[in-house]
Amino acid sequence: MKLPSDNKIKAVFDLIKKEKVKYVDYKFIDVPGIWQHKTHPIAELDESIFTEGSGFDGSSIRGFKGIEESDMLLVPDAETAFIDPFIKEKTVSITCDVREPGTLKNFDSDPRFIARKAEKYLIESGIADTSFWGPELEFFIFDDVQYDVMSPYKGTSYSINSNEGIWNSNANHVPNLGHRVRFKEGYFPVSPTDTQTDLRNEMVGVMHDVGIQVELHHHEVATAGQAEIDMRFDSLISMADKVMKYKYVVKNVAARNGKTATFMPKPLFGDNGSGMHVHQSLWKNGKPLFFDKSGYAMLSQTALYYIGGLLTHAPALLAICSPSTNSYKRLVPGYEAPVNLVFSKSNRSAAIRIPMYNDNPKAKRIEFRPPDATSNPYLAFAAMLMAGLDGIKNKIDPTKAGFGPLNKNIYHLSDEEKAKIKSVPGSLEEALNALEADHKFLTQGKVFTESFIESWIDSKRSNEVNPVRMRPHPYELYLYYDA
Repeated sequence: MKLPSDNKIKAVFDLIKKEKVKYVDYKFIDVPGIWQHKTHPIAELDESIFTEGSGFDGSSIRGFKGIEESDMLLVPDAETAFIDPFIKEKTVSITCDVREPGTLKNFDSDPRFIARKAEKYLIESGIADTSFWGPELEFFIFDDVQYDVMSPYKGTSYSINSNEGIWNSNANHVPNLGHRVRFKEGYFPVSPTDTQTDLRNEMVGVMHDVGIQVELHHHEVATAGQAEIDMRFDSLISMADKVMKYKYVVKNVAARNGKTATFMPKPLFGDNGSGMHVHQSLWKNGKPLFFDKSGYAMLSQTALYYIGGLLTHAPALLAICSPSTNSYKRLVPGYEAPVNLVFSKSNRSAAIRIPMYNDNPKAKRIEFRPPDATSNPYLAFAAMLMAGLDGIKNKIDPTKAGFGPLNKNIYHLSDEEKAKIKSVPGSLEEALNALEADHKFLTQGKVFTESFIESWIDSKRSNEVNPVRMRPHPYELYLYYDA
């Protein structure tokens, strides 16, 4: 349930009394984008917590502080409170901001604070006063997943299984009824081929209970239980909060049904990966700024400049918006992956698509398709906003910059035509190099700090890029064992 905007703290205590709550769960986001939490008996919650905070060890959280300065505070945001549907004893869950002890100053590397600074920068720019965000998160629901990376001399391995997977069409378990999703044919089949309608319905019901408005859900293109549930758009921080609740609900509803859900972009070879296409628009004084009936795809010049900013900075953006080594196994041609840096109306092979379902000015938006849900939504939305605003401020015309529009299927172009189209980075390492070279647009208004960007790049290289690069892959044995 969404709490009333007036007297938010009182509303929390009213909820606690009404629901006979026994515990309070403080949730917060780490830098990579994973929810963390701690739980207190409800008697430990009083009004002072909402101003003075509750302590924790920041040295144990990725991207926060060293052990020599580890004391930090969680300050709950009363408006985010909801009854946690996955804890047996009645528990109120509250999302927190991270603060410094003593001064209560916002922690510079708190992703939620970075997102708040981006919203403030938008207002101060005078360009708009509100940005709206509508991410489309795709994910897989599997029946079993196993992996071993702890036995380097015994061998590393992984296996994934799904009763829906086409590879189970000749499985020996009884009965095998034969209805399987063929590769790339999972978009919109009815039951019995789509086996997960009831499970997605359950997810949607829980999302509604925790304050997320859902517009629809469906099976996605890939075999083996790929799914999508679409939320109603919202402002930047509110939507980032909802993305975290969304992922929490999906994973826990799957788990209580004996299944496992993942937002990993490319868990399966040979079929479509999972992205997070992000619809976005700017508004001022209650009016949409992206609509112009006479413009290309009914886009205003402001919208075109915003697109110019996104596409110009896209290689650097992807270090934040597609921030895993696995992201770039999704971003390859041939699997509806938007690897080409162009914009186009209704064209899903472009990095930026302009939806053309209707001509309502309020519905006019652009869709940036390369991101995926391994990203931290607070950082990803803030970074995209900063890139778009940079395009507006510097009047980056996407056509003059060579980004289209292109109204053809990019995968069917001639080699000569394809050679003229810029592409997204081919690896996380390339994206990090791009971010290292191009990040001044992020530091405008001190939204992102130089130290945060430097730490992000160093962490990604040392904890993800290098460990993956240094480990032999099973396919390398297939290729080279007999060399």
